[in-house]
Amino acid sequence: MNLIRAELLKLFTTSLWWIFAIVLLPLWGLALGYNWLAANVTLGTEGGDGELAGFGSVESVVSGLYTSGQSAGVLLVVLLGAIMVTGEFFHLTATSTFLTTPRRERVIVAKMIVAVGIAVSVWLLTTVLNLAAAPLALGNLNKPSYLAESFVWQAIGLNGLAFVLWALVGVGAGVLIRSQIGTVITLSVLYVIGTQVLTLIFFALSEYVWEPFMQLRVLVPTLASDLLITGPQLDDDPPRWVGGLILFGYATVTAVIGTLITKRRDIA
Repeated sequence: MNLIRAELLKLFTTSLWWIFAIVLLPLWGLALGYNWLAANVTLGTEGGDGELAGFGSVESVVSGLYTSGQSAGVLLVVLLGAIMVTGEFFHLTATSTFLTTPRRERVIVAKMIVAVGIAVSVWLLTTVLNLAAAPLALGNLNKPSYLAESFVWQAIGLNGLAFVLWALVGVGAGVLIRSQIGTVITLSVLYVIGTQVLTLIFFALSEYVWEPFMQLRVLVPTLASDLLITGPQLDDDPPRWVGGLILFGYATVTAVIGTLITKRRDIA
C-alpha cells in the first residue's frame, strides 16, 4: 500500500493528470458527435434495419454511441501509464525509487495498479457522460434508448476491460522504451497513424496476395480493441473474445518483458 500511495502522490503532485482531464472532455465531445452522425445515418435509413458501408450494423453503431470517447480515452490512458514509468528516468528519480525499493518488480506492479485505477476512473467518467448523452441523441432520432438491450451493457463492460488492458500496455511500453519523449511519440504515432497504415497493408495483402489476410487485421491492437467492444464488422471477422485475447496478450507481453528488463537494467 505504501508503494501505491507513493505512486499516487507522484501523479497528483504534477499538472499532468488535470491536463489530460481537460484534453479528454473535448475529445469525448468530438467522438460523441461522430457517433451521433453514424447513428443518424444508420438508424435513419431503411427503418434503421440496414447496414451502411463505413458505419456497420445498428448494434455496432449504438454500442459505439454508448462507448463514445473510447479511442481518445484509451490513448490518454496508455500515454499516462507510460509516462508514470518514463517520468522516473526523465526527472532522475528512478535511482532513489529503486534504491528505496530494491525489488523493482514491486514498483512496476504498484505503477500498474495505479494506472489501472486511473483507467477505470476515465472509463467511469466517459460512461456516465455517455449514459446521459446517448439516450438524448437517440431520442432526437425518435429511437429508443436501447438500454434494455444486453448488447449495450456488454459493450460498456468490455469497454472498461479495454481501458484496463491498455493501461497495462502503457506501463509495459514505458518500461521497454524508457525515454519519455520517445515513448510518447512512439505510442501516439503507432496508435493514430499506425492503425491506418496497417489497415491499408492488410487490405492490400487481402486483395493481391491472400484474401484471409484481411481477417488478420485484428492483430493491430487498436482494431483488436474495437473488435472487443463493438463486435465483428465484417462477415469473416472473428468473435469479439478474440479481440480481448489479443489485447490481453499485448498487455501481458509488454508488462512481463518490461518488468524483467527493469530488474536487470542498470539505473545509475
